[in-house]
Amino acid sequence: MRTEWIRCPICGSKTRNRIREDTILKNYPLYCPKCKQEVLIEVKDLQVTVIKEPDA
Repeated sequence: MRTEWIRCPICGSKTRNRIREDTILKNYPLYCPKCKQEVLIEVKDLQVTVIKEPDA
């Protein structure tokens, strides 16, 4: 089973989360300890996608 660290889509550094090949995440709030930003992501087949929230 292959695992990878989730990288921050903003600054590119490693976060504290790891994913496996069979991991599926929906609407996951990913926090980056380096840039102190939080983004919503989806993960499927080791592919991370950023969810854009519409401005209110």
